[in-house]
Amino acid sequence: MSHLPHWLGHSLTYLAAAVFAVPLARALGLGSIIGYLAAGIVIGPWGLGLVSNVEDILSFAEFGVVLMLFLVGLELEPRRLWSLRRPIFGWGTAQVACCAAAIFAIGLAAGADWRAALVAALGLALSSTAIALQVMGERNILPTTSGQAGFSILLFQDVAAIPILALLPLLGGVADSRPAGDGLAVEAARIVGVVAAIVLGGRLALRPVLRWIARSRTPEIFTAASLLLVVAIAALMQLVGLSMALGAFLAGVLLAESEYRRELETDIEPFKGLLLGLFFIAVGMSIDFGVLVRSPGRMAAIVAAFMIAKAVVIWLLARPIGVPLAERPVFTLLLSQGGEFAFVVFQAAAGSNVFSAETASLLVGAVAVSMMLGPLLLVAVDRLVVPRLALPQRELPQLSEPQHAPVIIAGFGRYGQIVGRLLDAQGIAATVLDHDADMIEAARSFGYKVHYGDATRLDLLRTAGAQTARVLVVAVDDVEQSLSIVDIAREHFPALELVARARDVTHWNALRNRGVMRVEREVFESSLRTGRTVLELLGHAPFEAREHAQRFRRHNLALFEKMYPHHRDRAKLIAVVKQGRQQLEEQMARERAEHEERRRAGLQGAPGWSDPAGPNT
Repeated sequence: MSHLPHWLGHSLTYLAAAVFAVPLARALGLGSIIGYLAAGIVIGPWGLGLVSNVEDILSFAEFGVVLMLFLVGLELEPRRLWSLRRPIFGWGTAQVACCAAAIFAIGLAAGADWRAALVAALGLALSSTAIALQVMGERNILPTTSGQAGFSILLFQDVAAIPILALLPLLGGVADSRPAGDGLAVEAARIVGVVAAIVLGGRLALRPVLRWIARSRTPEIFTAASLLLVVAIAALMQLVGLSMALGAFLAGVLLAESEYRRELETDIEPFKGLLLGLFFIAVGMSIDFGVLVRSPGRMAAIVAAFMIAKAVVIWLLARPIGVPLAERPVFTLLLSQGGEFAFVVFQAAAGSNVFSAETASLLVGAVAVSMMLGPLLLVAVDRLVVPRLALPQRELPQLSEPQHAPVIIAGFGRYGQIVGRLLDAQGIAATVLDHDADMIEAARSFGYKVHYGDATRLDLLRTAGAQTARVLVVAVDDVEQSLSIVDIAREHFPALELVARARDVTHWNALRNRGVMRVEREVFESSLRTGRTVLELLGHAPFEAREHAQRFRRHNLALFEKMYPHHRDRAKLIAVVKQGRQQLEEQMARERAEHEERRRAGLQGAPGWSDPAGPNT
């Protein structure tokens, strides 16, 4: 039997590990990053040994970080990036300098050589851009204060990695391969020239090129051009010794105002996700458990020391930055773990003889362990710390004065507001109850009279006038709360007519079980109106679209009544639904045939009419 090609075997291993580990990790509430890291540990040299060339894979997988920074840049217009210049260079400098100083002091206190302690401090002060931005994106916290501050600091760290790498030959006593004097000026000019070429090319040349490629109407070529753009810019930056990720970010910013922004995002997003996953798998494989076994105490001490030192510094910086208290734990944890650029720094430091290969392996392992611990600690922070720091819900005075309106509305969200506004327009008074303090204050600012209170409380319903009111509208969003209100009203106020909102079929059946006959599904009528609009856009006359929608509405309501007696018998319920759907399709087919016959016979009526008021429901 022939053997699998090298690349095919590794691809099969990576994909199988990811497909199995990531869904399992997410099902356990640990997040996708933990799944990728665990998959890397299992298939790596210290697990099953299915993959051995970890460094090559890690170098390739770092391109996922490049693509991620390109997509982040696409979300930032140049004006917005310019507005972030102070946070980037202000708070970014403060974070790197203060964290490096704290770790440097710990290293000196532990007896390390000052050069080794300095390089270790600079490398460990950097954070994982990949993990932090991934978590921020999943949690949608990039637009928040902590997200903006974290992004600014991470971007500065990408810039700071360049002078850190340039410093290593000087500290190690190894002659720098780059020329001095006039040669250094030439190199600096080359760097400036490359950056200028990216800026000017992005502003002047990229759009016409992308427009020309788009005119070919070949989607796969546009995808190839998108990847070529990022690869070319990354290669240019690498040639002059700059960060590939920084160059990709700069290109993204320059294309943020382009008409091809969304197309670029759509084309690159799948590659970014796969390569980022491969990057995290490679990080898991890179953990040197041999060093961990030989020096478990030193490894644990390094990880604990630098993560605690960074956490203290970042927590103290969070207040002057303006990060709210409830956001500080996540903000601190995301920046306190090690980063992917530390791998490059420590490997280069070993090559420059700043410290031994054994020390480099120990530091690389510490960074990888911190990146693996970060998502786990994030789960603990979410469950134990964040709820304690969350702002307490504001309490408003509960309804205390007896009310006498004929209608009570329980819940004044997007559903209850429409009901209340309709009644108000007709001059009908209503007592409105809701227990969301923020929503009540917002409604009051628009002139609506909303009372604070929980409608599941019997005494509150009595104060709201349930004994004399004619109608209770149950418009709350929560299903259990809705059913509780109905139970109380049916038991204590039998004369009160109930009109209830149903979120879905299960809720509708539960309300009908309680004898509530006036139940409205919250999106049914709006969905019908949307379907009617689609029919009109497809060429149906307005009166025909209205008739079709009305006929479907009557059929659906009748079908619900047929389904209700069997809602506890799934087999019978499915049979009733299928029968009803078949009847509707047959009826519609007959009507279309009759309509076509009338059209051919020349008996078609007026061409149609508009109905701005909507369907008669």
